[in-house]
Amino acid sequence: MTVYEIITERMLALMEKGTVPWHRPWDSRQGIPRNLVTNRPYRGVNVFLLFTVNYANPYWLTYRQALTLGGHVKGGEKGMPIIFWKLAESEESPERDSETSSGKGRPILRYYTVFNLQQTEGIPAPPVQEKVSQFSPIEACEQIVSGMPNRPEISHGHSRALYRFRLDRIEMPDRQSFHSPEEYYGTLFHELGHSTGHERRLARKTLIDASPSGETNYSREELVAEMTATFLCGIAGIANWTIDNSAAYLTGWQQKLKSDPRAIVIAAAQAQKAADYILSASPADKSASTETSAETQAA
Repeated sequence: MTVYEIITERMLALMEKGTVPWHRPWDSRQGIPRNLVTNRPYRGVNVFLLFTVNYANPYWLTYRQALTLGGHVKGGEKGMPIIFWKLAESEESPERDSETSSGKGRPILRYYTVFNLQQTEGIPAPPVQEKVSQFSPIEACEQIVSGMPNRPEISHGHSRALYRFRLDRIEMPDRQSFHSPEEYYGTLFHELGHSTGHERRLARKTLIDASPSGETNYSREELVAEMTATFLCGIAGIANWTIDNSAAYLTGWQQKLKSDPRAIVIAAAQAQKAADYILSASPADKSASTETSAETQAA
């Protein structure tokens, strides 16, 4: 397999899972990924590749570099491919562990494998100056979050956003790491949407029976969660800030959902139930909520 095929396969796999590799609404708490030994930040597609795995630590190194530093990679850990260009006649990259190439006397593409510092043992982590930024809460969004009945635990400080069904817990990156307050709340609303499917709430089959290995229920559950987020963003008045992100996120599910033309209608109805649950809406509130949601979808 060529370097191009390796990277392309990785990107396509992420998109099939509904991940947009070149976009996420938050930054790493500790900056751009960089090599531990050289302290040089990675560039180009390497940044996107390393951002797609769930490590808060920004430092990466090769298997050989870990040994040189007196440590080692933990057993069973899998590395990430990193690419670089070099002239056929130039010296080998000091970071190279494995490579593939073709041709002589011209720039060629090579790759090597790196591991995050958290995948190693015996190597002390260098001090990192974390990025500090301000976060301005949006009152309408805060009211929606705080007013949700039987709300799951919300924990911050994680490397990605997700809802853990077994623990009934939402994990989020720090608020300050998001590009904007609107994107923070849009992401949180998505995870709250998932949480409404728990057995303690609406007992939604698409969540309870979902598996992230590509089954239809998983695709439908993601659609429900993102539509719930869009409804709530519309109600809070921040839909214009988040609708493009929602559309990009859902692109990864288009192919899976094409086989069932009813999927979008069913998901919209389930998303409305989820939004109503989060809002704890009275009949009058539900009517207003439905009107707002319709406007959001037409926007």
